[in-house]
Formats: sequence, structure tokens, C-alpha cells
Amino acid sequence: MRRQTADRIEKLAREILHTSGAYRIPVPIEPVLSSLDLKATPSSFTDDMSGLLLVENKRGAIGYNSSHASVRQRFTIAHEIGHYVLHVGTSQSRLFLDRYVVYRRDDKSSAGNDREETEANAFAAALLMPGQLLRREIAITNFDLDDDRALVDLSRLFKVSATAMSIRLSKLNLFR
Repeated sequence: MRRQTADRIEKLAREILHTSGAYRIPVPIEPVLSSLDLKATPSSFTDDMSGLLLVENKRGAIGYNSSHASVRQRFTIAHEIGHYVLHVGTSQSRLFLDRYVVYRRDDKSSAGNDREETEANAFAAALLMPGQLLRREIAITNFDLDDDRALVDLSRLFKVSATAMSIRLSKLNLFR
């Protein structure tokens, strides 16, 4: 599989959101899954296991940890969607197992050593926190980091964790 650029990942997430009719705040996951013919099912995993994607004959199934917080579940599902659209070839059968360590998934992806994990994280962030919608919301609310509630409120609006939101804002150079 080829390396994905940040711009390509952003564009692909935006296209999927528009195609599925999910381009709004907060991004609804179901229409995205439906548009890609993916199924997502809550599963009983150990606490360190976030989710998995199983692909066989171009059909994909996502399992996510039913005991995790809803914002973590949303990010996990979006991350697995990222693996599906970025890393699964047309005839491949693949299994992705993802262990949870705050947004970055594991030590390898947090250090940028696991390209596929890093790309799936970038895709999940772009899918759940689309840049244009995030910029618009920041302008509307006069987002101010000096306000202790601003990051929490923005995170709740997009239904993501404050950690995921702060990383996304940083990657988009939106901290002011």
C-alpha cells in the first residue's frame, strides 16, 4: 500500500462525509458505515483492546469495545473506517487489531513508527472533526484557550475527547 499524505487523507474523509450525507456536527457514524457497506458491532474486549477491523472478500466488519466511553468508541470506529478506506486493497483479506492508548492507539503509532496506525488516526480525526466545520465553529464561538471550558465545550459539540480535539486543533494550527 502506498503512503497516504495528510492532504489526501483530509480530502478522502471530506468526500466520504459528503457522499454519505454525514457532513454535519456532530458527525453521525451510521451513514458513513452504511455508505461503505461496513457493519460495526459492540464487543466484549479486554480493556486495552479498542477495536478491530476484519476484511474478507472486500466486505468489512468492525468490532469496538462496548465498555469504553462513547467518545472513544466513536474514534475507534472512525479509526477502523480509516484502515478500511486507506489500507485495504481491492482483493485483500486483512485483520487490524487496535489496542487503546489515548488517541494514538499504541507506542508505535504515537511515535510515528507505525504508518498505517498514524494514517488511520489522522483519518479518524478528519472524519469526526472536519477541518472546515471545526474552523467555522471556532469562528462562531470566538474559541479562546484562556477560557477553561472552551476546549471541553468544543469536544462535546463534536462528540470527541478533549485529547483528540486538542491534537486535531494543533495539527490544523488552530490554537490561538
